[in-house]
Amino acid sequence: QVQLVESGGGLVQAGASMRLSCAASGRAFNLYAMGWFRQAPGKDREFVASISMAGGTRLYADSVKGRFTIRRDNDKRMVFLEMTSLGPEDTGVYYCAQRKDPLATKFVADYIFWGQGTQVTVSS
Repeated sequence: QVQLVESGGGLVQAGASMRLSCAASGRAFNLYAMGWFRQAPGKDREFVASISMAGGTRLYADSVKGRFTIRRDNDKRMVFLEMTSLGPEDTGVYYCAQRKDPLATKFVADYIFWGQGTQVTVSS
């Protein structure tokens, strides 16, 4: 069983930057794609960013393209989401997720393991 633990959330003002981290258990971390998703109150969980097994492919939601960067460190079994120019629309619970496949995708249903989430709140 894979465990994913997110950290780095909090309350920031609009325009600020923040980095989220996700630590994964399991020896096969380097074989699988990872993703970040978020869920705002009253809304469905939505795709933010994903990265393939070796990091060669990175996908982003249009709403975060150019502001967020996903990267991974396979030696440390960690994935990161670096967020800049944050706005109130970025507020939500951010979840780290893992596929049982090396290819990155944008679909919630493709991801098998999920963390508990970390709250990001951006004030205007």
